[in-house]
Amino acid sequence: MKRVAEFRQQWRGDLSDYVTAIAWSSKGIFAASSAAGEILLGSPTEQTTLRSGDDRSIDCLAFSPDGQLLASGGQNGQVQIWRIGQAEPLTTLETRSWVDRLAWSPTSNQLAFSLGRYVQVWDAQAGEVVTTLNFAASSVLDLDWRSDGQFLALGGYQGTIVWRASDWDEDPIVLETPSASVAIAWSPDRTYLAQGNLDSTIALFEWGNPAPWLMQGFPGKVRKLAWSQVSTRSKAPLLASASGASVVLWERDADEQIGWNSDVLANHDRTVQAIAFQPKTLLLASAAEDGWLALWQQGRLIQSFNDAPDGFSTLAWHPQGQQLAAGGCNGELIVWQQAGQGFGQRK
Repeated sequence: MKRVAEFRQQWRGDLSDYVTAIAWSSKGIFAASSAAGEILLGSPTEQTTLRSGDDRSIDCLAFSPDGQLLASGGQNGQVQIWRIGQAEPLTTLETRSWVDRLAWSPTSNQLAFSLGRYVQVWDAQAGEVVTTLNFAASSVLDLDWRSDGQFLALGGYQGTIVWRASDWDEDPIVLETPSASVAIAWSPDRTYLAQGNLDSTIALFEWGNPAPWLMQGFPGKVRKLAWSQVSTRSKAPLLASASGASVVLWERDADEQIGWNSDVLANHDRTVQAIAFQPKTLLLASAAEDGWLALWQQGRLIQSFNDAPDGFSTLAWHPQGQQLAAGGCNGELIVWQQAGQGFGQRK
């Protein structure tokens, strides 16, 4: 196993309340939001307050693929879009719903955001909403674009519904489960769609195959899913899942009868709030309410931090992987940098 260079704290700041979301742009700028409604924008060397708190939480942030636009959604029912470098929002979309999920298409400046049982897609170039998708069975609990931008998946009661972006009016593909899908994630190679479910299972679909693998035995609902960008010896990426205090790695076996092998990562003793693979590696970060952030290399704990005594709430990797940002339940904001890596560079 190749030795992983250590991470060292590069910067520390604070928001006034629980950190709800962190996002990095393709340009290496990060944004962070809080339960008090703040949005901080910048880098470890320079930060600015994009939005002051109003005691209504901002719950989701996302940068457009070109790094020029930042979208936010939250308790006030607004979706706001900023152009980076400008102090005032470019657009404010007023809704009647608490917006807690949003994501840009990976290939175009189209933004999908949840509105209860519906998801709308706003096109930045046209400056208008181009479609409204009806999940119908329940509120939309999660959404995810496929890496080529051709499909948008919505998760909720009784599974996932997948729409084709080239024709929103075409009948969607329904991937059914007996429970509710609270977390969904496409694999970067576009081969798999994973559903983390309320009934303590994972349904893992191979695209084009209606019969999923079913992973069971979790301590509670499967709240978080993450795929590696690189594949293992089986030519499939790793899948990580979080349920309660447990993190499990899943690797596809070469034997079709076995399916997927599991490896339980035992370190946390309270709910894991976030998991994510370092871009282009198999290094996994996990952050939990026990105040620990752990770094795992193919099942082995290689480094950990306890810089948020009352718990970590979220984390996000720099798009090139040399920096890791995390937020805490008391508003802590921390950025670690991998040893030997200059800001914005990767060897």
